[in-house]
Amino acid sequence: MDVKEQFIAFIHQLQDDLCSALEQEDGKARFVEDEWQRPEGGGGKTRVIAHGNVFEKGGVNTSVVFGEVTPVMQRQLNINGDRWFAAGISSVIHPFNPLVPTIHFNYRMFELYNAAGEVIDRWFGGGTDLTPYYIDAQCCRHFHQTFKQACDAVDKAFYPEFKTTCDNYFVNTHRGNERRGIGGIFYDHKRATDGYTVDTWLTLASKCGYAFLDAYLPIVSKHKALAFTPEQKYWQEIRRGRYVEFNLVHDRGTLFGLKTNGRTESILMSLPPTVRFEYNYQPAAGSAEDALLKACLQPIDWVHYLSDDERNDWAQQSNTC
Repeated sequence: MDVKEQFIAFIHQLQDDLCSALEQEDGKARFVEDEWQRPEGGGGKTRVIAHGNVFEKGGVNTSVVFGEVTPVMQRQLNINGDRWFAAGISSVIHPFNPLVPTIHFNYRMFELYNAAGEVIDRWFGGGTDLTPYYIDAQCCRHFHQTFKQACDAVDKAFYPEFKTTCDNYFVNTHRGNERRGIGGIFYDHKRATDGYTVDTWLTLASKCGYAFLDAYLPIVSKHKALAFTPEQKYWQEIRRGRYVEFNLVHDRGTLFGLKTNGRTESILMSLPPTVRFEYNYQPAAGSAEDALLKACLQPIDWVHYLSDDERNDWAQQSNTC
């Protein structure tokens, strides 16, 4: 298979595997698939889960699209070419319980062609990040450690670079540089140069795509049955508002999709089902909600956040997170 075929096969298999695992974790809801076609070329499979035992709304989407390079694309992406191709898988999962974090991921590839149909550029991008509403330090560490291990399996230089990129990307700069969550990994425009091959980026996407299962599902399992209060649900909806702000104001993927006549329903699937926008809302000083805000104001080295003794105690108590 050529590069495009390999990547397409990967995203479709990952979509199947993640949907199956999420359905099992929820125990009630099932994904509904909406297959669509893009008039300019290509299409995709949008799969949405809703009103479950665990997941209030979520989606795992794949798209394989192509077309002519337009003036809007030239300006937005700073590219020059005749035609383009893009394939990717993306997901956002919004749990009902505010003690369970929201998660987002996206892995994609892009090719650019000249008038003769020759590839003149090819790049890869992706990443996964976590947006908790309440901080569980052990689970934050588990999430980052899992993706560090996935990156390390390909190149040990990747995790620190990609964590920094993620920390600096998912930021609501209009909110005083408040981060959307606790980060994760994020990389973009990675090419087969400087010692890295196409296989490097294909392998990384696979390792990190499947790391979702080990990174997120144990956190869900640990928290999904915990009792919560109406006040905690209220706070979740306040923070979901910040999620919406980032996606609509700053997110490059959202803007790219809308400017290339992408399918609006699939692009905006990432938005949560209920949100609140309260004027100048401030949590009580010293509260758990205030602690979450403080954790989002600056990057944290979550892998080394706990002492060795604390990590050992936690490992003896539970293997779920």
